[in-house]
Amino acid sequence: MNYSELEADVLRMIIEAGEDDVRTFGEETVTRLVRPELLRGAAEDELSQDARAALANACANVLTISADGLRDELATIYEGILVDDDLDCGVLTAIRALSHWQSYLEQNRRGELYELAIRSIEDVDHEVSADLDDFLAAPEMAAEYERIRRLLA
Repeated sequence: MNYSELEADVLRMIIEAGEDDVRTFGEETVTRLVRPELLRGAAEDELSQDARAALANACANVLTISADGLRDELATIYEGILVDDDLDCGVLTAIRALSHWQSYLEQNRRGELYELAIRSIEDVDHEVSADLDDFLAAPEMAAEYERIRRLLA
């Protein structure tokens, strides 16, 4: 399966899944994307102290924080980014995941869950450098695709 086919299949699964399944998928995926080890590579000069605290709080409480609370934490994070375009990959992944999750909580749009799925696939790709023509050849990528399928089926 090439990357375009993978994207299309994930989108189809999200569109066809039941409400409970997409919610469970979203919760498991956002939790995966804000795991503490992703934040360990952040340099001290990337985020202000307030932004670091907001990011840590948002990540730790991602499943219990309200959409408004998450929006406030994201505003603090964005205001406290101290670099122009060179954020640590793990920090960037977590911020993007929080942003998509906040938008999903607020508007209940499945497109945000699709974006979470793509961020999760990219996270695995960052670790294993999957082949664009045979994206599922790497066992780690096949496992992530199977996780997505299992949760949305």
